[in-house]
Amino acid sequence: MRIVISSFISLDGVVQAPGAPEEDTDGGFAHGGWTHAYFDPEVVGGAFDAALQKADALLFGRRTWTAMAAAWPERAGDPFADRMNSIRKYVVSATLGEDLPAWDNSVLVPGADAVARLRELRGRAGGDLLVMGSPTLARTLIGAGLVDELVLMRMPVVLGGGKSIFPEDGGRRGFELVSCTTAGTGAEVCVYRAAGAEH
Repeated sequence: MRIVISSFISLDGVVQAPGAPEEDTDGGFAHGGWTHAYFDPEVVGGAFDAALQKADALLFGRRTWTAMAAAWPERAGDPFADRMNSIRKYVVSATLGEDLPAWDNSVLVPGADAVARLRELRGRAGGDLLVMGSPTLARTLIGAGLVDELVLMRMPVVLGGGKSIFPEDGGRRGFELVSCTTAGTGAEVCVYRAAGAEH
């Protein structure tokens, strides 16, 4: 399986709270919902649909999974929601127990074993293991060299600070640009493949 990170991102590399004002206010972040003005259903929405269609499973950190588990089950009946609800979901957490809140096909990956377990999953045959949101997990995966592809939905806005998916460890990691599509809103969907990764 390939590990693919799909993320909204600002020009200055911020990924925090793209969807709603109260989504994630850690650190006093006050710009929640910053993607709405630039969202394009065809280009940006199409990228989401395409990424989900190629995925065999989703991968979340605890915070993102908890928010998704509270929202998606009640949206059944929409094709995108039905796919979100039926697909296998892995949640990495050091605090959740085996008694996960109900969200179909969710599997706990204990935080202490996460990198080894995800390396093992990545070695299996199959489609993509798709990460949406989950900046802390994304940073860990990039830092461990486990990311095969980045799908960055870059919005033409500078937010001045907030959470990032990129490690700040001084490490250099090469990626190759595969494609970049620009929407009329100024948003860009750019796909990057890890240098040396199999196609």
